[in-house]
Amino acid sequence: MPILTRRTTINTLGVDYAWGRPGADALRSAGVKFVCRYLSHDTTGKNLTRPEAEELSDAGLWLVVVWESTASRALGGYHTGEGDAKAAAQQAAALDMPDDRPVYFAVDFDATSDQQSTINAYLDGAASVLGRDRVGLYAGHGPLSRAFDAGKITYGWQTYAWSGGRWDARAQLQQYSNDHEINGVGVDYDRAMASDYGQWRVGVSPKGDDEMPDYVSVGTNTTQRLPPGQWTSVSWDIEYSDTEHQHYNKGGPSVLTGPARYALTAALTVSGVPAGTLIQARAIEVEVADTGEFEAGPVQDVVSVGEGTNLLYALAADTVREDHRVRVQLIQHGSAAATVTGGGIKLLFWR
Repeated sequence: MPILTRRTTINTLGVDYAWGRPGADALRSAGVKFVCRYLSHDTTGKNLTRPEAEELSDAGLWLVVVWESTASRALGGYHTGEGDAKAAAQQAAALDMPDDRPVYFAVDFDATSDQQSTINAYLDGAASVLGRDRVGLYAGHGPLSRAFDAGKITYGWQTYAWSGGRWDARAQLQQYSNDHEINGVGVDYDRAMASDYGQWRVGVSPKGDDEMPDYVSVGTNTTQRLPPGQWTSVSWDIEYSDTEHQHYNKGGPSVLTGPARYALTAALTVSGVPAGTLIQARAIEVEVADTGEFEAGPVQDVVSVGEGTNLLYALAADTVREDHRVRVQLIQHGSAAATVTGGGIKLLFWR
């Protein structure tokens, strides 16, 4: 069965990191769906290991690999690319990475147009080993766009660094924010911009629609009343992406109709709750025929910091039954009414 290559803007959340290890449970709790990890000549713990790959795969996380030994390694040209690709292929095989999955090669500096021919030669060397359809590039806007234009890469992972706010629409991955932390480990945030962004699990390629999620992204910038001591469903009045029409009533709270497996991340801003006051969030699955009947998911606690408290609710995996719909609710334990002033929800689902 061929790998699904349907192009769609899905914004799946991923992270990349080097020597630290946040652990699969912490990553799932943070709403992470894929992890980008290193292959290289390093022997100090930077590289993805087989036990780590198995742990992440068993937790349902996807993997992406990038080769980087030094930031400007690609300036070594054709033979350097050929040698790096041979080493990358050997390391990937030891991880049981399927041999139809790509390796991204890093240009981790602000490469100029004058350096592009050498970078392209490096990519040619990598393609001589892996095949062009397995060659990807991690870089800023300039070198990545020039490599796409020259037909030197099939996959692109663009970093916001050295990009001047420009994004190449051909890049399957975007590294859009640095210097975050999960479980005490520094991570960068990435997002997948296509269904196929080079992901894999140990021994598994994402083949067929059953492995690829559909996507819902909705938001709100409308002020909504949040009474004290009462669970309140958040309504969404902006539709960013909903190709399968899962936002049941535009302007309403329901974002998915079952049956489906799903994962979601909701970010919301609450005002009018005094600092130190408990705010809680949860997902619920309401019956279509009677929305007063529902099943509640896990509750996440946030302590208000005062005006403009931001909260993030993540549900890594759940299943909504037929004739049920998914909503997100908040409750604040202050003494007076507060408001939800804005936010958004991103939901992945599999039928």
